[in-house]
Amino acid sequence: MSEMPMTPRFALPLLGVAQAQKEVTHNEALTLIDALVHAAVEAGPLSDPPVAPVPGQCWLVGAAATGDWGGQAQAIAIWTVGGWRFVAPRAGTTVMRVADGTRLRFDGEEWAAPATIGPPSGGSTIDVEARSTLATLILHLEAHGLLISG
Repeated sequence: MSEMPMTPRFALPLLGVAQAQKEVTHNEALTLIDALVHAAVEAGPLSDPPVAPVPGQCWLVGAAATGDWGGQAQAIAIWTVGGWRFVAPRAGTTVMRVADGTRLRFDGEEWAAPATIGPPSGGSTIDVEARSTLATLILHLEAHGLLISG
């Protein structure tokens, strides 16, 4: 039997020619797409799987994964009625962490939060209007999850 064909980016299962039980492959692909489109994870990266996950919830697996997550470092873990599903992220994959509202980006090796930028301060000449504009810009970047407050 030949290996199941997969999509090149996220290894979603593709239907094979003359494949029996196509609904199994189709449903598996839909489950993974459901988790990846507008991806939101409960928390993470974590080493240990949660105790009582709800179907549809996702987490980021940490580098030192244990238990059911063993061998799945940095993956997106999806809890389904049938158990855990894992998706290996690609460089540039972004998710929103529900626990704190932070957007995380996978840089090819690990999940990274955006840089922290503090409000403007110091200097010998203080431009109140410029500082006000910068402070407003920082607030808007934080509101969009693109920046973490300093």
